[in-house]
Amino acid sequence: MITRLIYGIIFALLLSLTVGGTAAADQLPVSNPASFVRTLLESEIDFARAKLAVDKFIDPSVDEAATLAELDGMVATVNKMLGTLPPESASTSMEKMKALRTFLYEGGWWNNGRPFQYDLSDPYGQQPGAQRLSNYLVTRKGNCVSMPTLFLALGERLGLNLTLSTAPLHVFVKFTDEATGKTWNLETTSGGGLTRDDWYRQKVPMTDEAIANGVYLKTLSRREALSIIATSVLDNLIATGRNEDAIAVADVLIKAYPANAYTLVKKGTAYYRLLDVNIIKKYPKQSDIPAEMIAYANDLYRANQDAFAKAEALGWREPKLN
Repeated sequence: MITRLIYGIIFALLLSLTVGGTAAADQLPVSNPASFVRTLLESEIDFARAKLAVDKFIDPSVDEAATLAELDGMVATVNKMLGTLPPESASTSMEKMKALRTFLYEGGWWNNGRPFQYDLSDPYGQQPGAQRLSNYLVTRKGNCVSMPTLFLALGERLGLNLTLSTAPLHVFVKFTDEATGKTWNLETTSGGGLTRDDWYRQKVPMTDEAIANGVYLKTLSRREALSIIATSVLDNLIATGRNEDAIAVADVLIKAYPANAYTLVKKGTAYYRLLDVNIIKKYPKQSDIPAEMIAYANDLYRANQDAFAKAEALGWREPKLN
């Protein structure tokens, strides 16, 4: 019991980890987090607007229109780069992907000699605002949330077949080449390089069971990818003590992506936080708990254990951080 509950809070501290849509962030029901996330997942919103809606939910000062305009300008620059190639090459998804990769990670006239880089000082995006797209565009230093999301947002606008995938404590991009039908992993924290599944398994060990169950390395559906983007809402709710809302949001995310073990663990963490605030801190001794609160305390404890047990049943194990 103690190990599970303590780990829940430690994990929470370690991670804070549709095409043509025209919906804007201010059209989503921000007053109710679960409704906001549910509407987002059911909308036709594109990935860029989805990420900005999430960012704006967390920080209302985010300038959605300005960021979208900047993204559109970036896409125009990539298309200008493609214009230097023979038309038959420029129209292929592989060349578009390579041009986008060059635009982001190699210095040149296309990015004013300021390529985007992995922020080794904050690889998990724990600093305030680090996971926001607008912050990444300004600093040119990103993490395993902002970096794949920008690649995804720009690639979608270029007509690429992209989605997200996950490894323990990590998010990356899946790219499907339209000419061959083959799907590649793109590691956006390392220059967008083509990366084998085996590399991820060596770098961040994961169980065969987790892979078979779609917890890791899966080519996510659009709705599942949107649920990964919306996970920042869950993280923010827990960080700000809105644990009941966090549990409701976790349920929405789990419905969209049942194999998302991370969300299950975060749900367990939210139950622990409720237990800690309402029971443990108020009644240090078990004998001090009022009789009318015992059933409530037991329900919170069982819900915490159940969430972790479901994650473990999917093959999730405590990640080992380097």
